[in-house]
Amino acid sequence: MGRVYNFSSGPAMLPQPVLEKVQSELLDWRGSGMSVMEMSHRGDDFTGIAERAEAALRRLLDIPDGYRVLFLQGGATAQFSMVPMNLLRGSSADFIDTGIWSKKAMAEAAHYGKVRLAGTGEAQGFTRVPAQEVLDFDPAAAYVHYTPNETIGGVEFSYVPDSGSVPLVADMSSTILSRPMDISRFGLIYAGAQKNIGPAGLTLVIVREDLLGEPITGTPTVFDYRVYADNASMYNTPPTFAWYIAGEVFAWIEGEGGLSAMGERNQRKAAKLYALLDATGFYRAPVAQDSRSWMNVTFSLVDEALDATFLAGAEMVGLKNLKGHRTVGGMRASLYNAMPEAGVDALVEYMREFERTHG
Repeated sequence: MGRVYNFSSGPAMLPQPVLEKVQSELLDWRGSGMSVMEMSHRGDDFTGIAERAEAALRRLLDIPDGYRVLFLQGGATAQFSMVPMNLLRGSSADFIDTGIWSKKAMAEAAHYGKVRLAGTGEAQGFTRVPAQEVLDFDPAAAYVHYTPNETIGGVEFSYVPDSGSVPLVADMSSTILSRPMDISRFGLIYAGAQKNIGPAGLTLVIVREDLLGEPITGTPTVFDYRVYADNASMYNTPPTFAWYIAGEVFAWIEGEGGLSAMGERNQRKAAKLYALLDATGFYRAPVAQDSRSWMNVTFSLVDEALDATFLAGAEMVGLKNLKGHRTVGGMRASLYNAMPEAGVDALVEYMREFERTHG
C-alpha cells in the first residue's frame, strides 16, 4: 500500500519531503558515516543540528529576545507537573477549564499548590470556550494556564486570553506552528512534538527568562527549567533523533512559506470540512461555530449505528484513524500542517458518497 491520509491526533503524519530526506540520511548523515541516532549529543555534528533547529524555530515564531527555548522529554503531560514545580512558588494558579487536557493539567498542579478555576466551558458541555468577559482572574496568581486547543473535544480559542500582568501559560501541543502567533503574549508555552513538530518523544518549552530560577522546594534537578536553559537543553541525553527531525520539519515549514502560509492553508482545510458538516443533516458537528478547532474536527453520524460501517469504508479508501477519542465517541479528523489539502478533499468526497449511499 502507498502512503495514506492519516487523520490521527498524534502521533500524526509527517511531511513526506521530511520523511524522504530523513530516509536518505538514515545510515550516513552528511558524510559522517553515522546515523543521527548514533551521534554523541555533545559532538560537533549534533550540536550543529540542535543549533540550526532552534534558530529555525526562532525565525518561524519570531521569538523575542528574553525567551529561552528548551528541547525536553516527557511529553506535554510531564509539563503538567514541571510548570507548577517551576512557577507556582507558594502562590496559587488560575486555570481555564475547556476539556480533558486542561482538567488534567489543573489536577496535576494541585499536587504542588493551590489552584483556582478562572473560567470553564462545562455548562455548555465543553462545546464552547468561555468568552474573555466571563473569565475571573486573580491578579495575585502565579500564572494563568489554558489549553488553546482541546485535541479530544475539538474546541479551540479564537483569541488569546488577556491575563493582565499575570504570566499566561499555554499548552500549545495541537496548535503550535499552525499559524502566526505573538509569543510576547505568553510567559511560557509548551508543546508535545507529535502533532505539528515531529515524532513523539520531544517536548518544546518556550519560557520568558524572568520566570526561570525559582522552583519550589524539593524540585528534582532534572525538572528545573533553569538547569536546561543553562545547559542548552543537554543536562542529560536529549531525544536526539526527534530533535533532528523537528529541525527538518521547521525547515520544511520555512520552505512552504512560513506560518502565514500554514495558517491560510489550515484555515482553508478546516473550512472545507465544516462546510460539509453544516450543509447536511446526516452528520453532526457538536462544537459551537465560534469555538471550532482548525486542527481537530470532531463530528458524528446522526445514526450512530452506521459508525462502524463509516470507519471501515474510510479505511478501505486510505482515510485512516478517523475514530473519535474513546471518551467522546464519534469521529475526529486531525488536520495538522502535514495533512495536505488533497487529504481533506478526499475525506469530503468520501463523506458525501457515504451519505448518498446510506442516507
